[in-house]
Amino acid sequence: MSRYSSHAANAPADQASGLRRLFAPVRRRLLPVAANPFVPAGQAVLETLSAELAAQGRQVLVVDAASTAPSPHETALFDLAAGVERLHEQICYLAARGVPLAHVDTHGSAAAFVDAAFDAAPQCDLVLLHADPTDLARMLGQRAVRPLLLGADGPESIKQAYACCKLLAQRCGLMTFDLVLAAPPRSRRVAAIAERLASCADTFLGAVLHDWAVIDPLADPLAAQDAALARVLAGQIALEEPGRTAPALHDRSLRTARHGATPTPF
Repeated sequence: MSRYSSHAANAPADQASGLRRLFAPVRRRLLPVAANPFVPAGQAVLETLSAELAAQGRQVLVVDAASTAPSPHETALFDLAAGVERLHEQICYLAARGVPLAHVDTHGSAAAFVDAAFDAAPQCDLVLLHADPTDLARMLGQRAVRPLLLGADGPESIKQAYACCKLLAQRCGLMTFDLVLAAPPRSRRVAAIAERLASCADTFLGAVLHDWAVIDPLADPLAAQDAALARVLAGQIALEEPGRTAPALHDRSLRTARHGATPTPF
């Protein structure tokens, strides 16, 4: 998260995490992002996502637990709050590579890590959780979320995105996904890539690619983004907000393939 000036967040750990959860005035939201080693400039993608969420009024904690994340703070295993950095008045960052494993229970679940992350930055109402697919499955458990898949303009990244979709569908029962492609915005291939992934997810998994957008990994994350990205993230926010209707599906949203040919898996 180097494009923002940073300093340590001043949110000390305390004994009242349960009370905060009980009396929290704002519902907390979780946006899981499946790490993809074949996506270029992954850190820039996270910066753009967090900047757009902040522009929509969210207080964001980016939890980077992927294998590509920076090393965590030396005390993060027992005090997550000590590792939280404030990058912007609406964005905090927590390097958490390997830390979720310290929260695994006897059933193999690391779901407690998500609550611990919220408690580490109680001023934040949305956690953007970036993690490798297997770790993500351990942390999500049975949470009602719509994971965000990452891809790029290349076959290996789309194979990885499909593999992540399959793993989360099988292990967590999650059947709807969004997609962000890190690619030049004028690429003629991105629509075909998204449609191919949607078709394979539907045909072989019964899963739905709900919506998709493109992020230019070379662009300034604070610059204006394509309207599709704002729509995808607004839909993510609305997903867990009671009494609010998700944005209507756009022509970029792909419930099924438009072509009759049977796709092949990646």
